Amino acid sequence: MRLGMPDPSLYCVKGMVILDNDGNRILTKYYDKETFPTAKEQKAFEKNLFSKTHRASAEIIMLDGLTCIYKSNVDLFFYVMGSSQENELILMTVLNCLYESVSMILRKNVEKRALLDNIDVVMLAMDEICDNGIIMEADSGAVLQRVAVRTDDIPLGEQTVAQVKARVSGLTGSVLQSAREQLKWSLLK
Repeated sequence: MRLGMPDPSLYCVKGMVILDNDGNRILTKYYDKETFPTAKEQKAFEKNLFSKTHRASAEIIMLDGLTCIYKSNVDLFFYVMGSSQENELILMTVLNCLYESVSMILRKNVEKRALLDNIDVVMLAMDEICDNGIIMEADSGAVLQRVAVRTDDIPLGEQTVAQVKARVSGLTGSVLQSAREQLKWSLLK
C-alpha cells in the first residue's frame, strides 16, 4: 500500500451535467450523495461551475475539490466531474463518449432544442455510460446501439465501420435466404 495515495475505486465519476448557455440545468446525474446531498447544493455548484467555465477556453478545472472536465458546443455545456485525485484522461474519455453519443443521437445537431426533443434517449445514453459513478461504457457506438437509435436513420457517412458491416451482412443474409427460398421452390415444382 502506497502512503498518501487513495485506494483505487471503480466509482470515478461524481456527476455528469449538461447546462444551457445561460447556466440553466438541462440534464444532470449526480452519483456522490455526500458531496451533493440535495438539489440546492447541486444547483449552487452548477452556478459556480458555469460562472468559472462559460468564458474559459480550457477543458479542465479544479473546483470545490473536484476535477471538472468540460466541453461546449453552440448553446450547450457538457461536464463530467470526478474527485481531485481522479485521472483526467479517464474523465475526458467519459466526456467524449457522452458528447459523441449525444452528437450521434441528435444527428450532429448538438443544440438545446434538438436535445430537448430527444431528452429521453439522451437520458438513456447517460445511464448506459455511467451507473452510480462506475463507468460502464466508453464507446459511443456501443452506447448508441444500446439506446436503440436505429442505424437506418443515421446517414451512411456518420456510421461506424462495424455498423455498416452489420448492415451489409444483414442485407447479404436476407438476399441469400431469399435466393435459397426461390431455389427450393423451383426444385419442388
